[in-house]
Amino acid sequence: ISRSFGLNVGAAIGITLFLSQAISVAFYVIAFAESLIPFIGIESIEYFATLLSNLGIIENLTELTNDNKINIVRTSIGLLSMSILTFFILKKGANVGMKALYFVAAILFISLIFFFLGETKYSFDQINLADKVDNPKDFWVVFAIIFPAFTGLAAGLGLSGDLKNPEKSIPRGTILATLVGLIVYFAVSIKLRMSADVNVLGDLANQFIMSDVAIWGPIIPIGLACAAISSALGSVIIAPRTLQALGNDSVFPFQRLNKWFKKERTRDNEPINGAIITSVIAFFFIFMGDINSVAKIITMFFIVTYGAICLISFLEHFSADPSYRPTFKSRWYFSLLGAILSFYLMFKVDTFYALISIGTMSIIYYYISKNNKEKGGLEKLFKGVIFQASRRLQIYLQKKDEESETENWRPFVICVTEDSFKSQDSFDLVRWISHKYGFGTFMHYINGQLSKNTFQKSKEVQNKLLSISKKKNSRVYIDTIISPSYISALAQVIQLSGISGKGNNLILFEYESTQTEELYKVIDNFHLLAATEFDVCILRKSFRSFGSKKSIHIWISPQDFENSNLMILLGYILLGHPEWNKAEINIFSVYEEGNFNQENKKLSTLINEGRLPISSTNIQLIPNDNNSRIRKIINNKSSNADLTIIGYKAELLEKQKEKLFKGYDKLGNVMFVNSASEKEIINTED
Repeated sequence: ISRSFGLNVGAAIGITLFLSQAISVAFYVIAFAESLIPFIGIESIEYFATLLSNLGIIENLTELTNDNKINIVRTSIGLLSMSILTFFILKKGANVGMKALYFVAAILFISLIFFFLGETKYSFDQINLADKVDNPKDFWVVFAIIFPAFTGLAAGLGLSGDLKNPEKSIPRGTILATLVGLIVYFAVSIKLRMSADVNVLGDLANQFIMSDVAIWGPIIPIGLACAAISSALGSVIIAPRTLQALGNDSVFPFQRLNKWFKKERTRDNEPINGAIITSVIAFFFIFMGDINSVAKIITMFFIVTYGAICLISFLEHFSADPSYRPTFKSRWYFSLLGAILSFYLMFKVDTFYALISIGTMSIIYYYISKNNKEKGGLEKLFKGVIFQASRRLQIYLQKKDEESETENWRPFVICVTEDSFKSQDSFDLVRWISHKYGFGTFMHYINGQLSKNTFQKSKEVQNKLLSISKKKNSRVYIDTIISPSYISALAQVIQLSGISGKGNNLILFEYESTQTEELYKVIDNFHLLAATEFDVCILRKSFRSFGSKKSIHIWISPQDFENSNLMILLGYILLGHPEWNKAEINIFSVYEEGNFNQENKKLSTLINEGRLPISSTNIQLIPNDNNSRIRKIINNKSSNADLTIIGYKAELLEKQKEKLFKGYDKLGNVMFVNSASEKEIINTED
């Protein structure tokens, strides 16, 4: 997990896994102590309780019930057993545990044979496996208690460093263990039902019913003890190695702590400090004494770990990262099903414990990420997933665009400039337009031939722009383009498919009000933009920039009425950005003599039916006398506007050239708009 999606994600799951393994040691040791209770007898229990009372360890002996005394004896046996287990692990290491497992497995096998050879009361045809006991426990309570017994199926995961060929041995061993375990569990269940009545099986006073069935009863508690101690051995061997792996990856904030956790004993490479921590945790939970409470805690920690592993496996499949090349191939739907079932089971078992376990993992992740920002976290986890989802969506959108005859307009704006660091007005305009309703691409132009030096320069520029973008909380895609001339760069850009998966439809240029060199570039290349059906916006920057972002003035004239809808839409789109959400739009419509009523009705219908947030008091109609007077009126009425939007026609641009944009000296920033086609504001389907 840590190698696939970063150490922070791996650490959060790894620490939770370690806690599960360490706590499970206590669970199995308590179970081992439970198996010895039938051999002790009530007289010995009474004697031991009296001894502890005389030593002052327990008080009010006469008030204790038999169950209380059994719990005391069970806890005492557990603490003693854990002490012996700790001694051998610290003294001899994992080797003695591995050797003991072979002996324990042999005893388990013999106990199962003795059980299956026991007397059978009913034939298979006579039993009903769906029978229920009187006053049955809730299924999920039983599930939580027995679930830790299944976790040994994945015990091999913690021994990867000790295996010769772990990439093959672990998946094969885990699957074989699961299959064999299923067969044994089903066989034991059927044998029990064939050997005793349902109510006898559900009698809590006789939890060793298997002893009554087996041909030699004492073998069952012995087998149970071996099963418990084998699981305890497995966990006490694996947990220190998990903690050692976390230390090796330096996931903890203090290097001294990481160094202490990964320390090995020289003679046998045993993670001695990890074993000490594991033993301390186990002692604490053994002292709790209640096996059912411990079982619930382990169940939650293990399920959340397994669920996270399944989820990450699914995300790996979905992201299709070529660096993810597991030796053992699995199916994505198994991983997804495992993740869903894991989290479903958690909340069915116990919502409180489920929230605690998820909260614990979240807190661990937050703390680790805060102190290890460079090691990758959830952003790395979802990077491949987002890429894959984006790729599929882009292809889907492209196909749907071909099928669609009509579509409501939204801006896919691109800006190409070499003055990115002189002024940020054009960048700001792109991010405002693309914030909510569309997509924005800001492209820095670098003049020159593509070479190692210019390529390196482009990366440096891109990183600087990304830093600016991050500070402004921008949603703009940042890129650079290297080309020997501006016209060649422009030709390349307008042919590129938009990074959004849809083609760009709006291009933004900029020029200083006192310098018109950049304006000539737009005028000279306008034919390219017209041929590719781009809407063309030209931002004339002034020293006032965008002022306080409180007012937008839109000027509509009969000569360029086809631009009006795009101009109004752009004004409305700007209001969608938090920096402009308190602004007002004022519309000034220039009308020909005698067309006042017609023009007034047209604008009112447009505003009302288009549901635009523009008050009727903010609409002014101005008679058209002559062009020079109109420019004078615009200068007077919009001199205090933070942004003035004015339309222009392609035919006039070809004739008047740069003169078309002159005569607006009293205005702040002006955006000149040319629409390639008329945009719809009123949805005809409404």
